[in-house]
Amino acid sequence: MKAVLLYRSKAVLSDGAIVEMVIWQVPEPKLGSAHLYKYRLFYGEAGVRIIGFDNEVGKGDHCHMNGKQKSYFFTDIDKLVDDFMTAVREWRAKT
Repeated sequence: MKAVLLYRSKAVLSDGAIVEMVIWQVPEPKLGSAHLYKYRLFYGEAGVRIIGFDNEVGKGDHCHMNGKQKSYFFTDIDKLVDDFMTAVREWRAKT
């Protein structure tokens, strides 16, 4: 099985901020992850990542929040997207 693109979207918000999500189903788990997905979820402004969720090979599932990286416990795609969008909404509400 080859990698299959499950979801791709990119939105530029009215203030110029970008929300982009790319999710693939892969034939075997990426090094550091225990599931069959490769993902990159991005929120940023003026070319700067503010929030990011990804599972870069070797690092496993993790998120970036305003310049800091921490582990992320992946359960499923719906929860991943929900957690990401919640983080984006919370960030936007306080700025």
